Amino acid sequence: MSYFALKAILSGLLIALISEIARRSPGVAALVASLPLLSIIGMVWIWRDTSDTARIASHAEATFWYVLPSLPMFLLLPWLIRSEMGFWPSLGAGVVLTILLYLLLVWLAPRFNLPL
Repeated sequence: MSYFALKAILSGLLIALISEIARRSPGVAALVASLPLLSIIGMVWIWRDTSDTARIASHAEATFWYVLPSLPMFLLLPWLIRSEMGFWPSLGAGVVLTILLYLLLVWLAPRFNLPL
């Protein structure tokens, strides 16, 4: 089996595990999903592939800044759903908000010397 396939299978298993946990306990699944497991796995793969500590440090720092614009979606989505907007329109609005905030971050980052 190729190395890429192994990485894809292990990463996919994590997502499948979270979705199965969510069927039983949404709160526990949210906790597991909020852990930086994918980022940690990504850093392990980077280390395994390159052994480049500077690249890992850069990845970790950029991940911090990219997480911030995604957080408001997790407040907007439940608010819209509870306002009876429906799941798909609420999810769409959350995705649009996140994209706009990512664009804002990319535009602001050079002005504040943020390492993206």
